[in-house]
Amino acid sequence: MLPNSKHNYCIIMAGGGGSSFWPVTREGLPKQFIPSPDGGECFLKRTYERYSRIFPKENIFVVTLSRYRDLALSVLPQLKEENLLLEPYSRNTAPCITYAMYTLLRKDPDAMMVVSPSDLVIGEEDLFFHTIEDAIEKASGHGILMSIGIVPTRPDTGFGYIQTLGGDTSSEPGKPLKVKTFTEKPDASLAEVFFRSGEFFWNSGIVLSSAATFRKEMERLVPEVTHLFVGWEQNIGTPDEKAFIERAYADCPKVSIDYGVMEKTDIAWIYPARFGWDDVSSWESLYDTFAEGDEPVVFAAESVVSDSPGSLIQSTVKDKIVTIKGLEGFVVIDTPDALLVCPKDDESIDDLLSPLVHPKYKKYR
Repeated sequence: MLPNSKHNYCIIMAGGGGSSFWPVTREGLPKQFIPSPDGGECFLKRTYERYSRIFPKENIFVVTLSRYRDLALSVLPQLKEENLLLEPYSRNTAPCITYAMYTLLRKDPDAMMVVSPSDLVIGEEDLFFHTIEDAIEKASGHGILMSIGIVPTRPDTGFGYIQTLGGDTSSEPGKPLKVKTFTEKPDASLAEVFFRSGEFFWNSGIVLSSAATFRKEMERLVPEVTHLFVGWEQNIGTPDEKAFIERAYADCPKVSIDYGVMEKTDIAWIYPARFGWDDVSSWESLYDTFAEGDEPVVFAAESVVSDSPGSLIQSTVKDKIVTIKGLEGFVVIDTPDALLVCPKDDESIDDLLSPLVHPKYKKYR
């Protein structure tokens, strides 16, 4: 458990939707709530249990959409209602963090907050715990926003990058570095440049600072969001909170914390980290997580698969055998009401799924 843990809080962002793992995920069942295909717990439960090893459970808050309330409580029955913050609408990460920030400030003006996505894959957990603990210690009392930057192991086009100023990936472990720029997902040639330069880290999506510092920068850089929360002191934590948040979100723009704050602030630093990390956001990245060489990755009750290198095959249907031969670099996902067969790359899958927006396919979304 962290020292001075009563002032340290974790905010788990679990409001995302989307069709990144369709047809297993749907509008009413996003990826943070689905069981891992290898039979493990869902992303949200794994994330909560991981952070509960270093934060008191009463200091862990989950932010999700109102329509996912029952899902969240079924996955985390130990979570108290007051630690579940419900967003009426999806407005990206800046409003989500704003809501959590004001909630913590009303509860504890000295709060230190670690904000994390709910759907990361973390390896080497002891190293992860040490990283979070040390990053909190180094950021506390310095009025900075600290991102966890992952030392890249390969040029990857699937992640955002953070460029540092006056330091590189070979710098002293645990020594924070000043941020120069945040960069969106690059193409293959630019990812290679980033990797070889040594100046770029993967953006883990984990950011930490005091709630007071978050407030200062949020109110300065995204006033179009924070001004909608005027009156938070009188409303959050009271019976009027739900109506107050409904009004705030009704007119709130969609703004990410990276675009709205981290790319513009002059107090952004990174803590270089080397624990195992992955942002599993597509079938292709899920394959990469479980792949051993170019062997197919298969999740099915029974299967006979041959001559299918680089393929990901999953069936959620019990008492069904899957037989495949000669399918290279494909994703095959079988559910009771939908079957996906497509080249594994993200662009092909996005193109294939785009017609699902048509009203006649609503029941499959």
